[in-house]
Amino acid sequence: MVLNLDKVRQYFPALAGKWTFFDNAGGSQTLKKVVDRISEFLLTSDVQLGASYAISQLAGERLALATRGMATFINAKSSREVVMGPSTTMMLKVLSMCLSQTFAHGDEIIITNCDHEANIGAWVALEKQGIKIKIWQISPDTLELHLEDLEPLMSQRTKLVALTHASNILGTINPIKEIAAFVHERGAMICVDGVAYAPHRLVDVQDLDVDFYALSFYKVYGSHHALLYGKEEHLLKMPGLNHYFIDQTDIPYKFQLGNVNFELSYGMLGLCDYLSELAQIHYGNQTTPDLRSQMVQAFDLISMHEEKIGDRLLDYLNSKSNVRVVGQLKANHKSRVPTISFVVDGIDSSTIPVKIDSHYIGIRYGDFYAKRLIEYLGLASQSGIVRVSMVHYNTLEEVDCLIEAFEQVL
Repeated sequence: MVLNLDKVRQYFPALAGKWTFFDNAGGSQTLKKVVDRISEFLLTSDVQLGASYAISQLAGERLALATRGMATFINAKSSREVVMGPSTTMMLKVLSMCLSQTFAHGDEIIITNCDHEANIGAWVALEKQGIKIKIWQISPDTLELHLEDLEPLMSQRTKLVALTHASNILGTINPIKEIAAFVHERGAMICVDGVAYAPHRLVDVQDLDVDFYALSFYKVYGSHHALLYGKEEHLLKMPGLNHYFIDQTDIPYKFQLGNVNFELSYGMLGLCDYLSELAQIHYGNQTTPDLRSQMVQAFDLISMHEEKIGDRLLDYLNSKSNVRVVGQLKANHKSRVPTISFVVDGIDSSTIPVKIDSHYIGIRYGDFYAKRLIEYLGLASQSGIVRVSMVHYNTLEEVDCLIEAFEQVL
């Protein structure tokens, strides 16, 4: 079955303009259904929660419905395991501040050198309170994380391993389920940054058996809002950051300073609406009855289409003798997402995107907050990499237009 791009693109009003968006890893275009949900909340239930009057009760019900929807989206056991907030960077910082209060001086945390700084800096900051930080480096040959390199880093004092699900530079999907089992066997927890994964593949925190997982909604077709998942037993054990009189069993509220943004949270039900309709459009009478299964059907279509557009661009880049793809050279929906980075021999990466702008195609260069990885790869002096980050609403025709533009530049 082939993804119906004409139907898909109708859900994203911005795509009707003249621009082609290939900077989606920085932020995807927004579903109209998300905007509609935000408007619905603001125009009909924009009040504080917890009062006895009917509109306040409606607002509370809507927020609870949104939290359940996001629990379904990541397959959490309970909505109590879903903490929404302003950004992944902020949510991981909150997590590090709260979780570290359960650690002792000399305990250890393992980070990688290929993550976005959000899932590095929050943990490195704990060195000030006596937590030891170790670094799990990607292989310089394969540009992948290998368990044999993690093994010697772990000890009886290891409390947490923090890593990314998919690299926002390399596009590589890490085998999180395997890594989580390895980490748990050695008595530690695992925290996964899913920001670069969630727009492309359906998250299943129960199947992965992760302890913590974070993602940003503005990169998953929604608003500037984020989600932190934590196993309920961990969230209950950790002290919160909210006011002293907030019940420590009140999760997720004890982690939401100043409360969560109601309208942006409710807006994300628009993503659930979209995925459900996408399944119904393509599967008709064969559409599964429950929302989670519909999400599975939708993402199956998404992943296969993304493999096609990724393959088209990678084939072109690999054909250029002066271009080096940074990451896996072939498209594979199981092992990489269509976030494609490259460098050109003898050309500073900063000079390339500006030459593509006149074609009304948006791409980008830089380190994308994975500065440690860019430095490790020796690419900082070249202004980092050029990144083309695609999602399922992009078309083969758009890729071909980009290739034509590259032919004048590369």
